This record gives sequence, structure tokens and C-alpha cells, in this order.
Amino acid sequence: MPKQIYDAEKFLEMTENATECRVKRGANQVTLKLRTGRYLYTLIVEPQKAEEILQQVKCQIVEARSISEES
Repeated sequence: MPKQIYDAEKFLEMTENATECRVKRGANQVTLKLRTGRYLYTLIVEPQKAEEILQQVKCQIVEARSISEES
């Protein structure tokens, strides 16, 4: 079961031990999913804030495909 994080600083600290960070972009929000050895952590932020966070992430970034791209 994923755990939701509300603090961007804590999310960035956790990227040091993560294997990947998945990014799912929506119209009003961006979901960042951080895969660690034990849990999947989720952070939901505004698109502008997400770009700032992604510049500081210390693990591999994977863009998740949206539903409209799969069709």
C-alpha cells in the first residue's frame, strides 16, 4: 500500500535511497511516486513545484504515460 507524503523536503531526502521516481502529470497537479526497497511513497504537488522538485531528485526519473497516450 502506498504511503502519501506531504513534505517536499522529506521526499527529496528519501530520493537518495530510492530506485526510481515516477512522474504522472495531470491538468492541475503532478503525482510523484518514489519507489524504495520497502514502500512506494506518493507526493502530489502543483506543476510549478514539481519542476523544482524534479531538478533536485537524486534517482532515476521515469515519466509515466497518461491514459490519453495509451489509447
